Amino acid sequence: MSKKIFPFIICALLTLESCKTKNTTSEINYMQNVEQIAANVALNQPSTIQKGDKLGIFVTAKDMEVVRPFNQNYYNNELSTTASAANTQKEYLVDSQGNITFPVIGDVSTTGKTVEQLKEFLYTKIANYVKNPTVNVTLANFKVTILGEVNKPGQYSIPESNTSLLSAIGLAEDLTVYGKREDVLMVRNENGVITKARINLLDSDFFNSPYFMLKQGDVIYVSSNSTKEKIARQDPNTGIYIAIAGTLVGLAGIFITIFKK
Repeated sequence: MSKKIFPFIICALLTLESCKTKNTTSEINYMQNVEQIAANVALNQPSTIQKGDKLGIFVTAKDMEVVRPFNQNYYNNELSTTASAANTQKEYLVDSQGNITFPVIGDVSTTGKTVEQLKEFLYTKIANYVKNPTVNVTLANFKVTILGEVNKPGQYSIPESNTSLLSAIGLAEDLTVYGKREDVLMVRNENGVITKARINLLDSDFFNSPYFMLKQGDVIYVSSNSTKEKIARQDPNTGIYIAIAGTLVGLAGIFITIFKK
């Protein structure tokens, strides 16, 4: 009878080990595909103006007085130069219908338009009133995606000017204890061209990196350190498997003792 028990025990242990191997392989494959995943996220970032975006718009011309109606509330009587006026440009919030309300022109749809296309559209409209106007349109906020070993991964809308990698990490409430601080992946999509860089947050030289200051659609991926990788190689149910295996071995011992008698 004891000889019949051992095959059962061996099969059970082999089954447990195969489950463990399958789960481990899945985890490791995911980590190996990090760069491709981050690149896909960057490529899928919308290039057109979205609802909730903030647009900075300022119109200039040789005679600034003629474009004053298009720059309502931009500057007071003391601001007479283009430069000083531009520093106080107004932001327009894209509403839930995808529109902004622009002086003189009225409601303008931004749906399906890039910043450059909106600029060209406004130029065409304003040129009906002003000779050779210059229209400046900027995105006053943009979105970046933070993935991996941070406490709050996700997509964040942030101010455009002077926003750094460290600021984005702050929005995600810092790295977890498993975050690899010397290996932060940065992926950038510029006109459909994907570029990548690895940032070492422990080296002050990263302040000189072109990726230190963020751009629209940047994807930040914080890699896992060796501790997390070791955990990934272990099935979360390993303890249960060991307990079951121990129970089976114990029962086998009991049966052997009984049948020997």
